[in-house]
Amino acid sequence: MRSIWNGSVSFGLVSIPVKLMNATENHAISFRQIHLSDGGRIRYRKVCELDEEEVPASETVKAYEDADGRVIPVTDEDLASLPLPTAKTIEIEGFVPASAIDPLQLDSAYYLSANGVPAAKPYALLREALRRSGKVAVAKYALRGRERLGMLRVVDDVIAMHGLLWPDEIRTPEGVAPESGVKVRDAELDLADALMNTLGDADLDTLHDEYREAVEELVAAKAAGEPVAQERAEEPEGKVIDLMAALESSVRAAKESHGEDSGKEGEVAEVHSIGSAPKRTGASSKRAPSKKAAPRKAAARKTAAKKTSGKPPAKKSAAGKPAAEKATAKKDTGKKPPARKQAKGARKRTSA
Repeated sequence: MRSIWNGSVSFGLVSIPVKLMNATENHAISFRQIHLSDGGRIRYRKVCELDEEEVPASETVKAYEDADGRVIPVTDEDLASLPLPTAKTIEIEGFVPASAIDPLQLDSAYYLSANGVPAAKPYALLREALRRSGKVAVAKYALRGRERLGMLRVVDDVIAMHGLLWPDEIRTPEGVAPESGVKVRDAELDLADALMNTLGDADLDTLHDEYREAVEELVAAKAAGEPVAQERAEEPEGKVIDLMAALESSVRAAKESHGEDSGKEGEVAEVHSIGSAPKRTGASSKRAPSKKAAPRKAAARKTAAKKTSGKPPAKKSAAGKPAAEKATAKKDTGKKPPARKQAKGARKRTSA
């Protein structure tokens, strides 16, 4: 890797010569602007608005415009003459837990490399001190003409430095949060927990820029003269009509994408707290009979079958009533229902 800055890390009275290298790289595809009719390049030129003449870079300098509109030139020589203690030094100011750094402050990332053999021992000393303490170092340094804030931490066996925004560069989130009065129900939180459990941990190593890949395929197809497939992504809906239904659908979709059984259509998802893994469920209680109810119904059918099996059909008397009804009528005290209703009930149980 090519170094972009040479200097030293000041750790108390210990000075560690280091090289600064970019720890990240940009894979975005860059485009140029052309004239569509003839393919000619379109370039931007620096033109003076007074004489409308193009100005070369050697005659271009910085300037500051004050509140009255007055323009004050500031040259590179003027800036170089300013006392800047951190011009060639990463000055460690102190040490804090990593949790004390607001992620909103994180900016560019760099690797620090020991510059030369004599720097190896103090470099390793600072690295191991950071590792054992579990803290990060807060430092000030200068890069590209301005003083910056940085955070030093250990990555594998290397000291990495993150550029930090100054605290006064972080905007307060006034007016960003939803209006007060929004209430979230426990059932909605349970479904959100179930969705989080189903999605699981994010594997950052498997994530990639699908849009960049699509652009590369598009460019390759156009270069080869092949037809380009026109595919449009579905536009998201403007609002959620039913939050609970959307959460339940999300849980089912997440289970299907992870190869889990999402159950039958129309079934309500079972939810769990965020600390426990969701169990697979079958049909809902409305669709599937309980385990206890099924044996009882089967036993009732068997009992009814035993009572009715093997008996000849009841003979009717002259009046058209079955003989069984007469015998039952003699024993009837008047409180019990008529024998005909009992017989009908028995026939119903038998047919069931």
